[in-house]
Amino acid sequence: MQIGNISLTNNLIAAPMAGVTDRPFRQLCKRMGAGMAVSEMVASDSRLWATEKSIRRGDHKGEVNPIVVQIAGAAPAMMADAARYNVDKGAHIIDINMGCPAKKVCRVDAGSALMKDESLVAQILEAVVNAVNVPITLKIRTGWDRDHKNALVIARIAEQCGIAALAVHGRTRSDLYEGAAEYDTIRAVKEGVKIPVTANGDIDSPEKARFVLGYTGCDAVMIGRAAQGRPWIFREIAHYLETGKHLAPPTYVEIHAIASTHLRELHDFYGDVKGVRIARKHIAWYVAGLRGGMAFRQEMNVIEGSALQAAALNQFFARLIDGEVAACKQAA
Repeated sequence: MQIGNISLTNNLIAAPMAGVTDRPFRQLCKRMGAGMAVSEMVASDSRLWATEKSIRRGDHKGEVNPIVVQIAGAAPAMMADAARYNVDKGAHIIDINMGCPAKKVCRVDAGSALMKDESLVAQILEAVVNAVNVPITLKIRTGWDRDHKNALVIARIAEQCGIAALAVHGRTRSDLYEGAAEYDTIRAVKEGVKIPVTANGDIDSPEKARFVLGYTGCDAVMIGRAAQGRPWIFREIAHYLETGKHLAPPTYVEIHAIASTHLRELHDFYGDVKGVRIARKHIAWYVAGLRGGMAFRQEMNVIEGSALQAAALNQFFARLIDGEVAACKQAA
């Protein structure tokens, strides 16, 4: 997978997700086989760059290359400034957000709301492309609503403006994350432009990844919610695409090791108080579907302190591992 002058190790990309794809999660996804991981969106308004949230979102210390920063906004000059600011801080790729459906983003005419104004889209893309000497990528949806699907029009504008690669989520803004993603529009976009196109939406298994790549003809797939609590999905897909065979699912021992490392990195990154709070959702994703997971999730929501949180996680998995060992002995 090639994006401008940047070569990726594969064509599996971790999607940008607000409140999820922080540095610890991006690093985890890369360790688990993602060729690229995109940051949470960073505001283009320079007045917000000094806030704790923006500083932390812009923290890429020790991150495996390439560093990809997604910027959001609706003013061409401000978006250009944001691109320069983040490239100066080490970004190798700048991604422009025109896909977020959140009301607070669309309310200020940013995110997927921009797809309503094709002229403004061109102005923003031109301003950002001309501002920096790194590849610029763009993330969009299929359109504003099902009666106004203009992804192909936006894609052609992007190509003309010098965008290096495009990611398309297979839903409209009005769909939010409801219903099934559709891939016909993504296929039309891929057929209509020459730049690399990434398919996004409902890719939650190796088989689905292979189907979407084949059906759309896209160059890559982008995985979001399916990686929450299951970051090993990247290595599972990579192995399946290469061999046509499935990897064995991770054991409780391995899931415990992955979750524990992630937990420790969240505590280190955010500090004791905020790290514990942010870790709760990740732990809930890890234990979803495991025996006793529902009760443990409720238990975790009232535990305070990183040491206590880590100890509780260890105890939960110790019970599962003991049961797994006992079952193996019985089977033998």
